Formats: sequence, structure tokens, C-alpha cells
Amino acid sequence: MCGVAGWVSFEADLRNQQQTIDAMTETMACRGPDDRGTWVQPHVALGHRRLAIIDLPGGRQPMTMTLESAGPDGRDAELGIVYSGEAYNFVELRAELAESGHRFLTDSDTEVVLHGYAEWGPAVVDRLNGMYAFAVWDTRTEQLTLVRDRMGIKPLYYYPTADGVLFGSEPKAILANPAAERKVTLDGFRELWAFVKTPGHAFWEGMHEVVPGTMVTVDRNGLRTHTYWQLETREHTDDRETTVAHVRELLDDIIARQLVADVPRCMLLSGGLDSSALTAIAARQLGEQGEKVRSFAVDFVGQTENFRPDELRGTPDAPYVRDVAERSGTEHRDIVLDSDTLADPEVRSKVIRARDIPAGLGDMDASLYLLFKAIRGESTVALSGESADEVFGGYKQFFSPVAQQADTFPWIAERMGAGRQSDEALGSMFASAVRGQLDLGRYVKEAYHAAIAPIERLDGESDFEWRMRKICYLHLTHFVRILLDRKDRASMAVGLEVRVPFCDHRLVSYVYNTPWALKTYDGREKSLLRGATADVLPQSVVERVKSPYPSTQDPAYVQKLRGHVRDLLARPSHPVFDLISRDWLQHAAARTDNPSMFGRMGLERALDLSLWIDLYRPTLELDEA
Repeated sequence: MCGVAGWVSFEADLRNQQQTIDAMTETMACRGPDDRGTWVQPHVALGHRRLAIIDLPGGRQPMTMTLESAGPDGRDAELGIVYSGEAYNFVELRAELAESGHRFLTDSDTEVVLHGYAEWGPAVVDRLNGMYAFAVWDTRTEQLTLVRDRMGIKPLYYYPTADGVLFGSEPKAILANPAAERKVTLDGFRELWAFVKTPGHAFWEGMHEVVPGTMVTVDRNGLRTHTYWQLETREHTDDRETTVAHVRELLDDIIARQLVADVPRCMLLSGGLDSSALTAIAARQLGEQGEKVRSFAVDFVGQTENFRPDELRGTPDAPYVRDVAERSGTEHRDIVLDSDTLADPEVRSKVIRARDIPAGLGDMDASLYLLFKAIRGESTVALSGESADEVFGGYKQFFSPVAQQADTFPWIAERMGAGRQSDEALGSMFASAVRGQLDLGRYVKEAYHAAIAPIERLDGESDFEWRMRKICYLHLTHFVRILLDRKDRASMAVGLEVRVPFCDHRLVSYVYNTPWALKTYDGREKSLLRGATADVLPQSVVERVKSPYPSTQDPAYVQKLRGHVRDLLARPSHPVFDLISRDWLQHAAARTDNPSMFGRMGLERALDLSLWIDLYRPTLELDEA
């Protein structure tokens, strides 16, 4: 895993801009602590920070190759690439390219992708299995091609300029260039609070995400986008037994591919069905090679002993983690966090810098970052159960009649229906000037109808199956991307590569088209995954009800938050009070109860927003155009 950055300018000589491309590249140092490099030509500058995973001595980037045909100026033509991610099928592609006459100087997957581009052009993406974000510059055509993987596991952003484009793995790389404005408008602010993840939206004005499954090309004629993969509706004809068997077959292949690394690897283990299934299969596969799996779990001081069931979590994770670790024989370690550390403003700062936005997920973001930081001391690669709920149907909103019937995003309908948050309650947080402009209801409604427009209905599909298809589609194209982005940023902030086997596009496409009745054939969530992996799991995990990522219940954590909020209130001139109601925040800080994760989210968001303003000094233009 790595960090990329770059700049194309058709009207300037970028050989005079080494200092700027170095600054852009260095913002990605957290993503690539092992090496750095730049490649600067008259109209393109590519920067790379490397996290060495495959072929540690080789694989340095930017990587170039000389082509047989000459460039327009008669000089040797070259391809240059900066690449982030992993191509899990690079061994097969390398063999195919070698048969066509390609000769390789390294054992890295980056060189395979580069030669694949030379052989097949942009169509190389149709052959890739993996998580990746890369940029290729062709000196023959003076064209840049930006490519992002099918599910959006690896981030990639771009910022069009008057004579070209800036790009990077994260917004901070682009913002390091003076040509990029640090500006947020009303739509960016809406996107932050709406929790809808509009494809292509990057929060920062003028900046865009490369949409998953899409490539962006930039040349002297302008910028164009092309979708090379998307979820498609297909008829599912396999019976239950065949479907369950095929899911297991896919998982066996996916996990075997994603265990390949030249560095220490491990499993993220929560004791839920998803991570337990991956851990158990990985343990069986590596056990055949005489190797033990290492596993890590996050926990909080006193959480198991003092756990209280709440609206989201009926059981603590620790007992189930122990069952899996014992059954699969893993070398296991718990990362136990205390409230002082979780609430530390320095940790909050690290999280915000990692994400470039004031996300407001509080201890869930902080604990994820701290978990990854601890793991990085022992492993460089971790496999995660992220995305199984979106693929197999694991969240409460899949089963909620309110969410099923709602004319909005199902996770929003479930949140409102459960009384966790309403537009009115959310709006009361904002300063009156912002409250009048925000109009989140309209923003969400428009985003929802745009999101469901591409979905195709199967001939003869019942009304109920059609509703469930839409719910599954929205989770796989919107909700999952919020969580993938969160996991990527938290892990890469400490130089840890996290792989997500459940995002393999073959598995996603197959299960997406499986009828809902088959996805829930045993009357429970994630029936297909449970059926496909029950043979390697403890019975306690097979029977366990879905439990989301853990959140601390320690009252001391809320007390720490309120103390930090009181410190913020003591700075009445802070620009955050142009956005957040000071009266509302005073009332929230004065309470003495121990609210749930949702109840304290307003405190978290206010603190994140104020710190983000201090760190980024953005220009805020929140008036309706």
C-alpha cells in the first residue's frame, strides 16, 4: 500500500516545480514510510510514497518503462506509473504477459500493471482483481489516466485546473499545491452531515473523487470519465446448496490470494461472524503450511465486566473473540484502550488529519486508529471483515419494515425510526444562520433518487424483492464507501495495509444478484455467509446476533468530552460558533447523564469541527448560491 500524488500542467514546465511536487508527495509519508520518489517531465510530475509489501528490494516508484515506438518529438516514448494497492492476480497476469514477450526486472505487482497497460492499454483494468488506485502517464499522447478499483477500497482524488489537473491518494496531497483552494461550500457541508456518500463528491470545493470502477483521462483536449465496472442486475439460477457452496469456494480463493505478502500479516478479529469466518479460513489455510495466524481485537478497560446491552449491541465482543482464537489456534492479542487515551485531543487531531474532514464518529474513529497503531508494531498487513454486512445483508435496516418501505436511504430511515436522530434534533445543533441554509431533507431526497436511478429491475421480480434489491444496491454503492474510506484512512495513517476480502468484485456481484429470500433462508441475517462457514466456526459465533463495531460505555469518557467542550466554550470567538449553536453546546456540556453513542455524537462533532478549523484554516462559503 502506498500514497500517490501528481500534477499535470500543459502550459507550464513542471521541471521548475520540484519543491511543490515534493511537498505534495510528503503529505503521503504516512501511507508510505518505506521509500519515496518523484518523476518529473515537462508537463507531468508524479510522486510516490511506498509501503513495501511485495518484493521489498524492488518495486520502487514512480516506475517507468521505455516503449518500442518513439514519441512525437522523436525521443524514446515512456510510460510512467504511480500505484497504490494490491493486484491479487498479478502472478497469473505476469505469466500471461511473459508469454507475449514482456520481460520483468522486479517481482512487484506494480510492474505487472505497468506492462499490462503497455500491452492492453486502459483495458488492463478489466483483468485486475484487487484494490488499487493508480495513475499512468503516456509520453506519446501526453495523456494521464487515473484508475480506481471497482469497490472504491483505495481512495483517489483529483482537482481540475485551468491547464491540467492535480491528484492524490488523499485531499491533503492536492491541498499542498498552491493552485488548490481550501474552500468548503454549502454542498460540502451538507455531504458531511447527511451521511449519504454521493459518488464523486470530495467535500472540498473543486475537488472530486474518482468514482469506484471508473477511470479518468486528462489530455490537452480536456478531462473525460469512463465507467469500466458497476453492479449489474442478473438472474440468479443456482439453488441454495449450490449458492452456499459457491460462496465458500469464492471465499477460499479470495482469502488465499489476500494472504500473499512478503511482510508479517494478521487478522482483525471482533468475534462477529464476518471477521471470525475470515480468521477461521485463514487459520486452516496457513495451518496446512505449518503457520499460525496472528489475530488482534480492540477492547476497552472494564467493558466486558461492566457491559450493558444497548440499542445496537446485545453482547460484548471479548468472549466470542476468545472462542474463535481457541478454535482456530491463533496467536491472539487484545488491544485494550482507556478513556483518557480515547478522549485525548492529540488522538482526535491525528484522526482528523488522517481523514481531512471532521467526521464526528468519536471513540469509534479514535479506537480504530489506536488499534491500527498498536497492530503496526507487529504486522504490516491485516485482513478485515469490513463490508460483509453490506454484501450479505447484516444490518438492522435490512429487516426493518420502516426502512424497507421508506423513500430514502435505509440507514437514515432506520436511524430516524429508532428515534436516534431526527432532522429537527440535528438542526438544533447549528447556528441559526447555518440552520436556515442547510436544508438537509431536500439534499438527502435528491441524493436518494439519483442513487436509485441506475438500478435495473429483473423481469418478473416481485415488489418485495425489488425493494430489497434497491436496499442492497444502496449499501454496496454508498454506505460501504463511508466505512471503506474510514478504514483506509485510519490504517494508512500508521502505515498499515488493511485488506477487505468481502469486497472482491466476484463475490459482490454474485451475492448481490442472489434473491433476498435466499440471502435469509434460515430467517436470520447473513444466512449465506453463516451457511458457507459454519463448519470452521465455534457454535457461539454461529448463533451470535449481529453486533456493530464496539464503542466504549465508560462514563469517564463522556466526562472527558464535556470537559473539552467546556474548554471550547471558553473561547467564544472561535469560528466554530458560526456553525454550531453556542447555547445548544452549553446545554449539552451541562448534562450529567451517560448518553449512548448517538447521544454524545453532537459533542464529538462539535469538537471535531473546531479542531478541523484550527488545523486546516478553510474558507467556508455556506450561503446558497
